[in-house]
Amino acid sequence: MHRHGYQGRKLQLAAGPRRALIRGQLTSLVLHEAIVTTEAKAKEVAPRFERLVTYAKKGTLASGRSLRRELLTENATQKMLQELVPAFEGRQGGYTRIIKLANRRGDNAPMAQLSLVLNEVKPAAETAKPEAAKPVKKTEEVEAAK
Repeated sequence: MHRHGYQGRKLQLAAGPRRALIRGQLTSLVLHEAIVTTEAKAKEVAPRFERLVTYAKKGTLASGRSLRRELLTENATQKMLQELVPAFEGRQGGYTRIIKLANRRGDNAPMAQLSLVLNEVKPAAETAKPEAAKPVKKTEEVEAAK
């Protein structure tokens, strides 16, 4: 039996509890900006959060309603619209980061921290490379040697 065409992880849960778990983790991620969970759950929640941010960036009535449908609390929806969307304004995706942690003590499950990537714009002085650091092309080396 093959899994061709199947997407997502079942996480050993029926559809309803799985949906509730993911919605709860999305809400926690919005409210706390970082959560510690198993690697599988983090990998399942991250793309769904990215999709939510994409909806929220549209700023339409329908996009607000789709946020309210996914997030469990109105506080989370308001934080997403008023704080997180402006923080992600210059970004074209990649709003989350998964950092692998040590395995959980009880059952040795691989753990990970899922966190938001906020305010990590490099200053202009750092991004501009000095002229001396440029690599010299081979044709310039040959001319300099003459």
